[in-house]
Amino acid sequence: MKSTHHIVAFSGHRSYDGTADKELRHAIESLYSEGARTFRIGMAEGFDLAAGKALLELMDNHDDITIEAHIPYPAFASRFKGDNLLLYDAIIAKARVVRYAGFAYQVDIFHRRNDMLVECATHLIAWWDGTRSGTGYTVNRARRQGCNILNLHPSAEQKLAL
Repeated sequence: MKSTHHIVAFSGHRSYDGTADKELRHAIESLYSEGARTFRIGMAEGFDLAAGKALLELMDNHDDITIEAHIPYPAFASRFKGDNLLLYDAIIAKARVVRYAGFAYQVDIFHRRNDMLVECATHLIAWWDGTRSGTGYTVNRARRQGCNILNLHPSAEQKLAL
């Protein structure tokens, strides 16, 4: 009997260009087959929205997936445009949980959102280039909590560093 207690979070750079979309979908499908049903997205442009898009596609065949949208503050997406705004709205429409780290921008709001993402998570799928960044903060936080981390960034050194 497969366990259904897995919680998968995503964290990655806004500069993500789609180069690991195939690997991202494969990782999500593999974790789904292992029992993962809850997936947390930070809802930023780049890797987060790519993960959300992959989840929306998977939801076409699996109605037992729960998307949790973890958003820094309500006006966070006010500067999104075009396809990113449409994708953001589509993910929110399918999300079963929408959580905000705060009511308005604050200096630590992104760290608070990132903490929410990995709280009790069992897996983190990342697109991290090894730089000091919000994604780096999240990867290190997840590591300290004993999360299984899969870094899809093509840098072999970073994959070995995890």
